[in-house]
Amino acid sequence: MSDCIFCQIVDGDIPSRTVYEDDSVLAFLDANPLSPGHTLVIPKAHHERLNDLPADAASEVMSTVHALTPAVEAAVDAPATTVAFNNGEAAGQEVPHVHGHIVPRFEDDGGRPIHALVSDRPDLSDDELDDIAAAIEDGV
Repeated sequence: MSDCIFCQIVDGDIPSRTVYEDDSVLAFLDANPLSPGHTLVIPKAHHERLNDLPADAASEVMSTVHALTPAVEAAVDAPATTVAFNNGEAAGQEVPHVHGHIVPRFEDDGGRPIHALVSDRPDLSDDELDDIAAAIEDGV
């Protein structure tokens, strides 16, 4: 898509600090990093959300995330990383092109765990949990 910033990076129209590239996946340093080494991993083909990403492309993206995570940690001497995908605008996805974040984490970096994303957690009954689990199972 010509108006997608990540597609423009894939096409070479916008420069990036590429750290990995193959036929279907591109990884580059985030231009507005949350920490040193913050890396984005994207499929080269445009897919807005994980829901739109074919299974083979999802596998290639996740395989790249898996391979790059220790390399990113080592490059910036990080003891840990947070790996995340924001899937849809309501989840904080700012660029409508699938992208995984590898965010190096450090002691006292001010970052919080994923459980801190939502401050108003639901209080679900066992029946509600059972219904949700069944609906997910049926949807796979």
